[in-house]
Amino acid sequence: MKLDLNIDDYRITGSGKRFSMKKMPTKVKNLHRDEAHYDELLAQYRTEIGDMQAMLYAHDRYALLLVFQAMDAAGKDSTIKHVMSGIDPQGVEVHPFKRPSDDELDHDYLWRTSTRLPPRGRIGIFNRSYYEEVLICQVHPEIVTKYQRLPDSAKKNMGNLFDKRREDIAAFEAYAHRNGIRIVKFMLNVSRDVQKERFLERIDTPAKNWKFNAADVAERGHWNDYMQAYDDAINATATKESPWYVIPADGKKNMRLIVSAAIIEEMKRMDLHWPVLPDAQQADLAKSRAMLLAEK
Repeated sequence: MKLDLNIDDYRITGSGKRFSMKKMPTKVKNLHRDEAHYDELLAQYRTEIGDMQAMLYAHDRYALLLVFQAMDAAGKDSTIKHVMSGIDPQGVEVHPFKRPSDDELDHDYLWRTSTRLPPRGRIGIFNRSYYEEVLICQVHPEIVTKYQRLPDSAKKNMGNLFDKRREDIAAFEAYAHRNGIRIVKFMLNVSRDVQKERFLERIDTPAKNWKFNAADVAERGHWNDYMQAYDDAINATATKESPWYVIPADGKKNMRLIVSAAIIEEMKRMDLHWPVLPDAQQADLAKSRAMLLAEK
């Protein structure tokens, strides 16, 4: 059962006109008829992703890294949970990245994420990532000047610093791709109005109070700055090999279905196949089969 959507509508590869967040929708018509239809679609996608991950593991030549970025309350955690819940836990590694530790600040800014790249045969998931270095740090450059232990010369021209970081990230992703790691980035695009609704729900629902952080409300004042930072990051790093998907996030069910479809599309592009054993091992299989059939 296929969804009535063109996944390329959300896929950004850096070709064509300059990308702009303003042109991307935060909401689309429902892709499911009702709750039962949604559950059926999502279950089918989970099964297909699980089957392809098994092939990825057996093939043992490639890895897949899924990077999730978004404004607060867009639904990163729930999307990862719902989309990937059907995958063999041995085949998936999830890494959430929060404020850097002192040890991480003593290394280059890519160190804490590069050490967690998925090994061959696995799917890695980054809940936030090295992109924070050109998103929140660009919106709040004082994070760099006050807390990041860079040479003074690197801090003299902050605009140039973020340009260079975006160049570094693009080069890092190209390097990963050449080594068999396909990196696919998701921006879950929630509207400012829906974010407000979800913040209020967190405040008004005792079971969700723990999710609320007053600082998140203050960040809403920088909304346009964040959208500009996303424009800059996506324009600098979107390629055919490491694309961005900007997913409408006002409807969580639609978002999960589109993310699922995108993951499958990208795994199909990886040319995965079951390994073909050498002739000697094929002969051993035939011999073992004959022995098993000969048992009484």
